[in-house]
Amino acid sequence: MSVTDEDVLKIARLAELDVDEETLPVLTEQMSRILEFVAQISAVPASESAKPFVPGPDAVRFRPDEVKPWPLAFGPSEFAPAFKAGFFVVPKLGQFEEPEA
Repeated sequence: MSVTDEDVLKIARLAELDVDEETLPVLTEQMSRILEFVAQISAVPASESAKPFVPGPDAVRFRPDEVKPWPLAFGPSEFAPAFKAGFFVVPKLGQFEEPEA
């Protein structure tokens, strides 16, 4: 598959890029080479038996995804200045209170 100069200019216009006449043949040739490479990759037969590439030694296995609560090192009541009925007790801030009339 090859790309024409008109194809490159159309792609450049869609990408809002300015392509001058000097670089147009170079871009055309590079894009044609890219498409040829992609065509070569797609021609490689894919099989179900091929295992996916995972970097590292084969002994490394992924852990199963398990969602479970992670216990705290110590409860919030131990590090909170005031903790009551499962909530942190904080002082009221005067700037958020309604002014008294």
